[in-house]
Amino acid sequence: MNEATMKLVMTGVTVALGGAMPALAIGLLTAKAMEAIGRNPEAASEIRTSMILGVAFAEAIAIYALVAALIIKFV
Repeated sequence: MNEATMKLVMTGVTVALGGAMPALAIGLLTAKAMEAIGRNPEAASEIRTSMILGVAFAEAIAIYALVAALIIKFV
């Protein structure tokens, strides 16, 4: 494989893993938050706030992966 092909492969792997892992984390986080709200409805607002914060941090990781993929592709 030449350098251009390796860059394309690594860009694809970075985007795939960088999108799949945060998506899995967001799914697990949301499922556990809904389970917690089901068990303790009085704490729903606090649980929801924590869940949204966690989802935002997980989504930031996906954005970092996109930036890394663009750096791999164009540098």
